[in-house]
Amino acid sequence: MDQAQRELATLLISGLNLEGLTPDDIDPQKPLFAGGLGLDSIDALEIAVLVERHYGVKAQELETHREAFASLAALSEHIAARRAPAA
Repeated sequence: MDQAQRELATLLISGLNLEGLTPDDIDPQKPLFAGGLGLDSIDALEIAVLVERHYGVKAQELETHREAFASLAALSEHIAARRAPAA
């Protein structure tokens, strides 16, 4: 897990109240939904809001790129490719 993935994992754990998990518990290649972390559609909406607030990546971009939700690694790559430049 690289630093960007660790930061994102920490954000998800905190933002989704995933008690008892640490960033090291999340395999960046495993699915976030279904058999992976077991997240649901409400969690997807919360992730979109967290990503928009923290990284400046618009929720609409996530909605049209559902593959970004495939795994922590995919979401991290999607954010890195679309992240608003630092001010």
